[in-house]
Amino acid sequence: MPRNARLKTDDSIFYIMCKSISEVDLFKDDFDKEMYLRLVKKYKDLHDFKVYGYCLMDNHSHLMIDANGADISKVMHGINFSYAMYFNRKYGRDGHLFKDRFKSKIVANDKYLKALSLYMHNNPTSIVEYKNSPEKYAFSSLGIFLGKRSDSFKLVDYEFIMDFFGDNLKKARKSYYNLIFKCNEEKLKEEIEFEDEKTEYRSGRKIIIRNFNPDDILEYMSTKINISKSHICTKYSRNLVHAKALTVVLMRSLCNLRCHDISSILGNITQARVLKLSTIGIQLIGTEEKYENIIGDFIKCHA
Repeated sequence: MPRNARLKTDDSIFYIMCKSISEVDLFKDDFDKEMYLRLVKKYKDLHDFKVYGYCLMDNHSHLMIDANGADISKVMHGINFSYAMYFNRKYGRDGHLFKDRFKSKIVANDKYLKALSLYMHNNPTSIVEYKNSPEKYAFSSLGIFLGKRSDSFKLVDYEFIMDFFGDNLKKARKSYYNLIFKCNEEKLKEEIEFEDEKTEYRSGRKIIIRNFNPDDILEYMSTKINISKSHICTKYSRNLVHAKALTVVLMRSLCNLRCHDISSILGNITQARVLKLSTIGIQLIGTEEKYENIIGDFIKCHA
């Protein structure tokens, strides 16, 4: 039986849940959970989406993602495919890890947004040692929301959610924490299972329109690094690796180009090389201060 087309728009906020197949835990140890969060961060840097919360349990994961103009299917395929490759290598196994496609629902209004966030962060209360202190669970963003620990992966935009729970952060955190325990989990399940409303939820957010011209990106990079566009498209040059890597990241993020398309633009390099350059570019954005805002800087120049 053919699967139904996934309901999605590029400017939506999504509640996403991924489950492993029944006989295998998705995460066997803490390092597996850390690896998954590293991959979320990697693809966040590549596609410039926003994360409004997460919770990783042993056999499933919860994410709230603002697509911010990106294709959520492409984002989640990248994250889950990369994690499955890592998992199978580590544990010497073959075959599928995830149960079917990831589940996603569009966050249609404020009521759903708040209910979802509470439900997601309520999950660790099912673990005996965290029943009365879910904020101490290391692989949920609740502790970050409440200011109990730092966001070591630099993943979560918690202030966006907190704005719905109080007119200042201290008050919002107190209200949020109380609601985690006062809310009825079954009631929350009812809230998050309601049918998708056919309305768009915008809440004043600015969405990136991903239809930039790749030639504009080449022009921007040539000016920024002071080299010619033709040099960036030279098939191989060790001295231009960083320029090519950042160009690939911008094209994948802002033009929604496939690796095959980028291969042709950059001098018929292999698709494997495009993926390698993408990884290098993401690392540069995450470690080099002069490049950390390169996606936003390009958008400002071409607004």
